[in-house]
Amino acid sequence: MTCEILQSLINIDTSSTLYTNEMHNSFADTFMYVFSSKLIWVPMYASIIYLLLKNFNWRITIYCIIAAILTIAFADQMCAHVIRPMVCRLRPANLNNPLHKFIHIVYGYRGGKYSFPSCHSANSFAFAFYVFLVFKKRWLTIFVMNWATINSYSRIYLGVHYVGDIIAGAIIGTIGAYLIYYLLQRFTNYKPQKIKQSWVTMAIGGITTVAILIYCIIEIY
Repeated sequence: MTCEILQSLINIDTSSTLYTNEMHNSFADTFMYVFSSKLIWVPMYASIIYLLLKNFNWRITIYCIIAAILTIAFADQMCAHVIRPMVCRLRPANLNNPLHKFIHIVYGYRGGKYSFPSCHSANSFAFAFYVFLVFKKRWLTIFVMNWATINSYSRIYLGVHYVGDIIAGAIIGTIGAYLIYYLLQRFTNYKPQKIKQSWVTMAIGGITTVAILIYCIIEIY
């Protein structure tokens, strides 16, 4: 019975992945490929440091930066070095996976060998939930949650992750954010307070997104 349930879940996961991956066009190919890049979001990450400096003293800022690093490290290492070697699930686009024949590949990108769970999803949601917990600003939270969702979705679109990989990664990232935030409160003098200039992160993230869109238009047309 357990094996049948597991197989049913795998079948649903595979079907939903193929359905999601097949909805593509040239514009979206470029957009998702660039959006999925890590380096392009460095300015947005840096803006979080600015918000910390603007709203907290230097000691709390350092604590929060260390906590942010630990949050991402927990999510990334848990996925890449703990769970993946145990599960050994090949990426959909991996040439050793029979499914690769049905996967739409963008710019020849196939990712690494194993896919479960998704580090991209874990890191994105770890970052998003950490920002939510530390700053507790409604529109900033909505922005980073949408960013994390699109970033995670891009991995399915690019054919390097199953839907299940993304969901598992998001759960791990969320757990990591809550765990490290608890430790931040437990062992430092950090206390939530009214945050100023949260619009800076949204502005930088928005400008980056617009820049990606413009780049896609130039590339395609």
